[in-house]
Amino acid sequence: MKTRMLCGLVLLASLASWSSADEDRTLTLHTRCRPAVDGDGSQFGLAYETVQWDATKTAIVICDMWNQHWCKSATARVAEMAPRMNRLVDEARRRGVLIIHAPSSTLDTYKDTPGRKLAEQAPKVEPKTPLQGWCRLDPEREKGGLPIDDSDGGCPCQPRCPGGNPWTSQIDTLTIAPGDAITDSAEAYYLMRQRGIENVIVMGVHTNMCVLGRPFGIRQMVNQGMRVLLVRDMTDTMYNPRMRPKVSHFRGTELVVEHIEKFWCPTITSADFLGGAAFHFKEDRRPHVVFLISEDEYHADETLAAFAQLLRDRSGDRCTVVLGHGKQDLSGVEALASADLAVVYVRRRAFPKEQLDVLREYLAAGKPLIGLRTASHAFSIKRDSPEGLDQWPEFDNDVLGGNYHGHGSNAVGTDVTVVSEAAGHPILAGVDTAAWHSEGSLYNVLPIDEKATVLLHGTAPDMADPIAWTRTYQGGRIFYTSLGYRTDFDQPQFRRLLINAVDWALDRQAPEQ
Repeated sequence: MKTRMLCGLVLLASLASWSSADEDRTLTLHTRCRPAVDGDGSQFGLAYETVQWDATKTAIVICDMWNQHWCKSATARVAEMAPRMNRLVDEARRRGVLIIHAPSSTLDTYKDTPGRKLAEQAPKVEPKTPLQGWCRLDPEREKGGLPIDDSDGGCPCQPRCPGGNPWTSQIDTLTIAPGDAITDSAEAYYLMRQRGIENVIVMGVHTNMCVLGRPFGIRQMVNQGMRVLLVRDMTDTMYNPRMRPKVSHFRGTELVVEHIEKFWCPTITSADFLGGAAFHFKEDRRPHVVFLISEDEYHADETLAAFAQLLRDRSGDRCTVVLGHGKQDLSGVEALASADLAVVYVRRRAFPKEQLDVLREYLAAGKPLIGLRTASHAFSIKRDSPEGLDQWPEFDNDVLGGNYHGHGSNAVGTDVTVVSEAAGHPILAGVDTAAWHSEGSLYNVLPIDEKATVLLHGTAPDMADPIAWTRTYQGGRIFYTSLGYRTDFDQPQFRRLLINAVDWALDRQAPEQ
């Protein structure tokens, strides 16, 4: 009897171990892409999708993370990025992902190493399209060419660094472990085919050059029919801000990433493997706006994410979009640690206390926040919190200064007017003072903080309430509006209002354009 029980326990333990291992090898990846929204491929949307890949059918390609680059600033950025990349690779390797190190033109350093032999021994296979030593820009597919001018080589240093090929190996920060491969050629594709690899994750440098063009790069892998992703925070671009379009180096990298998302493949961040916030370079001092989005009624994952893109294009801001994973997880909220502004569009959610505490700490530091529509009942689920989760029902009253307790009918919407006494407020600059109509219902919010400055008023049959106001919390600027219905984002008055609110919250002068 005891033997039977022991065997049963061993079997249960084995099943549990198998289940855990099976789950561990499934990669859950939160992708971003820019699908064409018109017939000629000149207009693009923005889409987020969660995919699951089998780790054992996935390879990571580390592109040209050299020990030294001819450009000093490029060398410094590689060194800064490498520690987090190594952590990502360690985690991916642990879960069964094949790691391919591709430090081009340095293979003599790795002659006779196990990793080099592994790649050399992969049998050649017939490719779907000819494998090229360099896959050039495809003008038919990549309409308009790259969004940056890198014709000067992309060195932003002054004076410009001398050229050359000083690299001799991959940067030592990146561990080459047993089972990893080393190559800089089509061997990478042969090895993938040998191993039954279907999915490729690319990281390294530089997006506008090697990441796209190398034999193991994005263009080549997509052309071979592989499913490809770029890790957009584990890459860099050779771009000189003095060249077209004369944006910051880091915005230049974002523009190339956006180009890849339009024409080649989706992207992810290192947070999909490591959790927490995505990586950013310490010299990237652009205002950082973090959008917290978790609701399932107003399509904020589309409308507000598109607004984040508008900010990138208009002001060059560094924008992080954090989408809730289901109704009980806001992983990525850690990005608030480096945020200059938080924008909240959340509806009736309870999250782990440690996640809500990140927002509490952000606000306690006196930093600004913009709340949209359902932010008034963002963290209140009208029942006890499930085990392990936390609410913040006082957020509306304490932080936003409101008192949400219901709403009118979406069938009649809301008539919006500017409060005449507030017409000179910077948030209302350029906002049409004529009344306009929102298809969203009017929220009941009275009484609001008596020290709040009301900017917009809303009316509906038998109802009248403030719909936009400012106040302060712990010294930080707060703007709230119950506008934010899906079709509000189509209205130029609302977009102008929201743009102005961002500038006001950041206490900056609005750009001329």
